[in-house]
Amino acid sequence: MRLIAAAKAVAKRHWPALSLRTILFGTLLFVAALPGVGAISLRVYENTLVQQTEAELIAQGAMLASAARIAWGAAPRSGQPPQPEPPAIDLRVDPVLPPAPFARPAGPPDPQALRIGEALAPMIDDAAAITLSSTRLLDRHGVVVGDALDRGRSYAALPEVRRALAGQPATVLRKRSTDPYSAFEVLSRAAGLRVHHVRPIVVDGRVVGAVMLSRSPRGLFLGIYQDRGKIALGVALIFTTLVVLAGLLSRGIARPIRALAAASEEVARGGTRIPEAPATAAIEIRELYDNFGAMAERIDHRTRYLRDFATAMSHEFKTPLTGIRGAIELLRDHGSEMAPDERRRFLNNASADADRLARLVQRLLDFARADLSSFDEAARADIVAVARRLTERDGSPVVHLVLPDDPVDARVDGETLATVLGTLIENSRQAGATTVTITVARRLSDATIRVADDGAGLAEADRARIFEAFFTGRREQGGTGLGLPIARSLLSVTGGAIALVPSATGACFEITLQRA
Repeated sequence: MRLIAAAKAVAKRHWPALSLRTILFGTLLFVAALPGVGAISLRVYENTLVQQTEAELIAQGAMLASAARIAWGAAPRSGQPPQPEPPAIDLRVDPVLPPAPFARPAGPPDPQALRIGEALAPMIDDAAAITLSSTRLLDRHGVVVGDALDRGRSYAALPEVRRALAGQPATVLRKRSTDPYSAFEVLSRAAGLRVHHVRPIVVDGRVVGAVMLSRSPRGLFLGIYQDRGKIALGVALIFTTLVVLAGLLSRGIARPIRALAAASEEVARGGTRIPEAPATAAIEIRELYDNFGAMAERIDHRTRYLRDFATAMSHEFKTPLTGIRGAIELLRDHGSEMAPDERRRFLNNASADADRLARLVQRLLDFARADLSSFDEAARADIVAVARRLTERDGSPVVHLVLPDDPVDARVDGETLATVLGTLIENSRQAGATTVTITVARRLSDATIRVADDGAGLAEADRARIFEAFFTGRREQGGTGLGLPIARSLLSVTGGAIALVPSATGACFEITLQRA
């Protein structure tokens, strides 16, 4: 088990990153190529069987030709030895000649060739019985001298015999004159063929005769049966390859998708554990894991945000509701006993709590719209023009502008930008500021807006929480704690951002917007 685990670990470390397209294409290509590869392999194997028959006939013919040459009284061979003669038959390109015709009647054979044929007849018969080949000894005119049935008949009309009598060994393919032995042989091209080989008998540099041999090659299915061990090994290798491909598909596609489906069910139940993408997974599956992990993280963050938001909203609503309920109970139970001023005070408190609830509801609606709003890609606004409109407002604080001479166009809706700047000015008013300075700066790819005031500023402990929903230090002045979260949501939709930056006095916010 440890060895298997170690092997798996090594394979995962060195596993190549394969795309889903590559895995499927490779698998389908291999499966589609199997029939063609099998057919080609059978053809190659069948051709090998024919060449094996040719090689055996060449060897047998060389032995009989050598025996006839010695019986003829030839001088010992001198000079270069005979060169190797490999099989040359190719079923794909070599023509298949008609069946060999019967030998034609001829005159009496060469007497010396006849004598040698009779002497070698026992050897020829034994060789024919063992190898199942048809063997005939011919004289220099192509007349049979070694076969009692065909003796005195001529094969000189055959092209392979003429070539041999000219001094060159010849091998040809001819159709078999008899029908196939079984129905299986119909599927084999070689089953209907016969290999003919004719070899010259050369004595002292002249051709004195020839050895003619013919035999049917070993049948395809007989060869498959006889070579069943090797073929079984090949089939096992093919099935092993298919198993490997199936494992590749399983590890690259099926198993990672099942694991991701299980992870999605766990996330749906509220879990947060996202498995790592397997090293053997396809590239697209790994990207799917990464995207799913990012989505699950955002869902978890959103869930926590909604839970905290609901808790904070419940707290914010609970306080004024409690005040209203208390005032109603007091007025209901003791209203007739209260003095007019006391009764008016309780009514004013209930009215103030109701106004706070109305502001909270309105700000919550604004917050929901900002959080769910979409951005018009064609939206454009001149920051300078929007900032100048803010100086037209009455009351405190006074707005001072530090602007460039030229317009600064940004990818933002003008009303959105005015709402954000108005929120910051209102927060400055609640903080007791008398002056707000808005500075617009143009940069290479974006623009910045700094909004600084001379108010009381923010406590150091509150600076990290000012963008949290419902967090405010100015409840008595009417703050709901939703202004800055709304501003940040509005800006984030456009690709912008807002941040609190250090300042010597008061508070300073910096808005970053993308240039148009």
